[in-house]
This record gives sequence, structure tokens and C-alpha cells, in this order.
Amino acid sequence: MSLKDLNILLAQGGLTTPQPMVPDQTGAAIKTVVMFAVLIGIMWVLMIAPQRKKAKEQEAMLRALRSGDRIITASGIVGVVLSIKDKTVSIRSLDTKLEVLKSAISEVTDRSGEASEAKS
Repeated sequence: MSLKDLNILLAQGGLTTPQPMVPDQTGAAIKTVVMFAVLIGIMWVLMIAPQRKKAKEQEAMLRALRSGDRIITASGIVGVVLSIKDKTVSIRSLDTKLEVLKSAISEVTDRSGEASEAKS
């Protein structure tokens, strides 16, 4: 068989080359959807769930706030709670009386009930 005969045979389609396989588009779409679902699940576990837990702890701390508790505000003011209203708290810091939002309270350092129980 000469080179000329081989060219004629190839031109006529006598020797066929295997057809490339076409990837399954449905399987690729399913993989993409599953990957997005996994990514959203990881984001929920790492970001949203801890934030919700901290918000619940803050809410519980503000509900348990009583007059006489020592607090620290988000701006760093240390004071003692004098009175509690719906959205604000009156505090005394040294000789100054301040009214701050409840949401500005970041920490309760000493509870008034704990101090009296420890002394008894």
C-alpha cells in the first residue's frame, strides 16, 4: 500500500477515527448545584450560626440586666446601672450620670445579686 492509496482510503472514509465522547451536561449541572449547596452550608456553619448564637446571648444578658449591675459599654464606659427603661439604661460612672442605649452595653462585669449572695 503506497502513500497515495492511503490518502485515497482516508479521503473515502475507509478508516474511521473514533468519535470523541461528549460529556454529559446534566451531570455537570448537578455537580454545580451540589457544590453551591455545600458552599452555602459551610458559610452557614462558619458565619451565620455563630452570629445568631452571640445575638441570643446578648439578648439574654440584656433581659437579665438589673439595677446595681456593673457594666461596660461598647465605647468603654464603666458604670453602675441606676434604672432601666424600654430602650435605654441610666448608669452612674464616678460622678456622672449617663443614659445609654441597651444595645451599647457589651458586658456585665458584676451582678448586684451575686455580690449580696457572696457577702451572706
